[in-house]
Amino acid sequence: MSMLRCRQGLAAGLAALVLVGSLTGCAGEPTRLPLDSTRAETLQRLGPPTATYALADGGERLQYSRAPAGFEVNNVDLDKAGRVVSIRQELDEGLFGNTIQPGAWREPDVLRTYGRPFEISRVTSFDGDVWTWRYKWHNTIRLLYLYVDPQGVVDHYNVGDDLSLERRIR
Repeated sequence: MSMLRCRQGLAAGLAALVLVGSLTGCAGEPTRLPLDSTRAETLQRLGPPTATYALADGGERLQYSRAPAGFEVNNVDLDKAGRVVSIRQELDEGLFGNTIQPGAWREPDVLRTYGRPFEISRVTSFDGDVWTWRYKWHNTIRLLYLYVDPQGVVDHYNVGDDLSLERRIR
């Protein structure tokens, strides 16, 4: 009989552990944060951001980036009173054309929107740096390339498939 109780206790303990783990996973997801949450509630639910930025309207952006290895950058914007007014996953191909501002954006604008890239490289066809982020589009791993000229201004952007895994398989 004691062996049966031990197994039941073990099963109950494992079930509780799974439940706690699943609740913790939901609590750390920025897109599940209620609008109008306070800054303190946001930090309690999500933990410390990977970066913070002052916004032009006097508010603050808390950035939660999963880069360089991940595929999401979530920006949680707070108003002057410290309340959440918007939450947006920025690495979304459907948003790039309306968000990226070639000729106007400088490096601080890029960082405030996308955070640190997973790679900064150079190519012979452009005089400047190419900042690169990984993201997912319809479950396909894609790359966002921002071309930043020597003065630190975004010249243009491009997207493409991440073929690095394909090269490793061959």
